[in-house]
Amino acid sequence: MRDFSSQERMLLDRAAAAPMLAQTQDWAAINSGSRNLVGLARMADVLADAFSALPGAIRLVDPVPVESVLPDGRIQVIDHGRHLHLSVRPDAPIRLLLTGHMDTVFPIDHPFQQQRWLKPGVLNGPGVADMKGGIAVMLAALHAIEESDAVATLGYDVVINSDEEVGSASSAGLLRELAAGKLAAFTYEPSALPDGTLAGARAGSGNFSIIVTGLSAHAGRNPDDGRNALLAAADLALRLKAGSGAGFSCNPAKIDGGSPNNVVPDHAVLRVNFRPRTPEDEIAARALIDRAMADVARDHDVSLHLHGGFGRPPKPMDAKAQALFGLVRQCGADLSLDIRWRDTGGVCDGNNIAACGVPVVDTMGVRGGSIHSDAEFLLTDSLAERAQLSALALWRIAQGQFDSGQFDPGQYKREGITA
Repeated sequence: MRDFSSQERMLLDRAAAAPMLAQTQDWAAINSGSRNLVGLARMADVLADAFSALPGAIRLVDPVPVESVLPDGRIQVIDHGRHLHLSVRPDAPIRLLLTGHMDTVFPIDHPFQQQRWLKPGVLNGPGVADMKGGIAVMLAALHAIEESDAVATLGYDVVINSDEEVGSASSAGLLRELAAGKLAAFTYEPSALPDGTLAGARAGSGNFSIIVTGLSAHAGRNPDDGRNALLAAADLALRLKAGSGAGFSCNPAKIDGGSPNNVVPDHAVLRVNFRPRTPEDEIAARALIDRAMADVARDHDVSLHLHGGFGRPPKPMDAKAQALFGLVRQCGADLSLDIRWRDTGGVCDGNNIAACGVPVVDTMGVRGGSIHSDAEFLLTDSLAERAQLSALALWRIAQGQFDSGQFDPGQYKREGITA
């Protein structure tokens, strides 16, 4: 660990001293599954109270209406929880965006609701890593920053949305609005690996529901007069899967529909996910969808309707992003932390922020693992560690030590660092 200045040492001590474990446990005790509107409302109120200790204007933002396709093909509007927005010093010369999410993947009726210690320092519980612990880290770092001279130059917006785990469709516009004009962004997802490895480049993601309408007929008397929507949906799934692989993956996940055994089914809905690696791959995936739908409509004499889109753009590791990773890595080195990163097929709000041209490190949260399962765990010593890392990075940005236009890729080749 390097010899820090007295001001840096005070900053780090304040960040590490915050009551992050207690906050994480209190927040993880609230079920805030993405569809649990009562739990999300409670979580939003609790977080608004916690973040109101920071200066600035805080508000709870109503979600944008989001449409979804029901199994019978009808379109319905799905309700989401409110999103928290805190704005601090909007006129500051240096402006950052910090984001997190209050929702988890565990609905109110999921059996995984309790916390337990797997062993000292390892806490198992719903959302402890993804990302109630990350929110506590963010808050601790900001409290420390507010007691430093960073306030002379640094302003920031905080967004904690209620729908990240279901694609952020109701908060994407808010993220886009608040990313505008920002120098950089941090998102507090857990690290990509329990050892603290960060997520670098990310694939994009698109979710689609394709409604297939055929013609019913008697399965015994006149089956050839029917147009089998289930068969057409299955054919479409096979064509989409067969056409993927070059720059994008395709996962046909579910077919809704069907009929009694003695009726040719006239309705089906195919659910499918695509993961393009680059913007060009996203264009190619969409072209595949259009081509396969046209071919299936012709070959099966059915009609098809596409619903959905690419809600998470691909997030490349461009020069600006690598410059920000370089700053975080140097802060880690000064704290005796070996900060590395790796590409991942997972997606998060960092994808949406990067698409706005803002460099983002989106795994500034805790170390842990087994997220999205009942084995999810938090390494509790990473709370203080990551709060210090964030506080130091924020402070150095406030001191003018980050320039998104300055990056030497040769440095990372020389040091053997891989993305």
